[in-house]
Amino acid sequence: MDSRFRCVAWSKAEPFGAEFADVRLDADSLGARGVAIASTPSPYRLDYELETASGFVTTRLRVTSRGDGWQRSLDLRRTDSGVWEETWTENGANPLLQPHVATDVAALAGALDVDLGLSPLLNTPPVLRHDLLRRGGSVDLVMAWVSVPDLAVHRSPQRYTFLRPIDNERSLVHFESLAEDGFNADIVFGADGFVLDYPGIATRL
Repeated sequence: MDSRFRCVAWSKAEPFGAEFADVRLDADSLGARGVAIASTPSPYRLDYELETASGFVTTRLRVTSRGDGWQRSLDLRRTDSGVWEETWTENGANPLLQPHVATDVAALAGALDVDLGLSPLLNTPPVLRHDLLRRGGSVDLVMAWVSVPDLAVHRSPQRYTFLRPIDNERSLVHFESLAEDGFNADIVFGADGFVLDYPGIATRL
């Protein structure tokens, strides 16, 4: 199957922001380069590059956040043996962000995906891997969740459940955090696997 190249963009109402991504979508993998701007806790820009292997399994996320007088960069990789590794750099300081603490990569055991905070693009790989746009059932996952803009990495247990097709072009999938925060939402996906509407997070432009 030939690669398909897409440009995808979302608006974010609360906190205010926007995201744009260039995506290469193959039969069972994807690559993406994106940029986002956000306003909380202070205005910042986020640049990221995502690569997955077959089965839409993450191999690498490189992400940089920067604002007035500060910059943080994270290079997070998953090896063929399933071990996660990180490289971290920081220039300047933002007093509104917590100091960096090295990730307990052992806690990420079993994670196949990264989940970049406030980015609707990162919902696409697990949904495509488990064919959740077309069939019922639930799948429990462990994510390497990267909070923004501090770029701390956390173990995040999550559940995705196919609810129903809306029409020929849209499907409804329920997202549920299995951590103590209890966050959940019904996400509308397009037939291409990209988020159309993620209540409280983003809406596709």
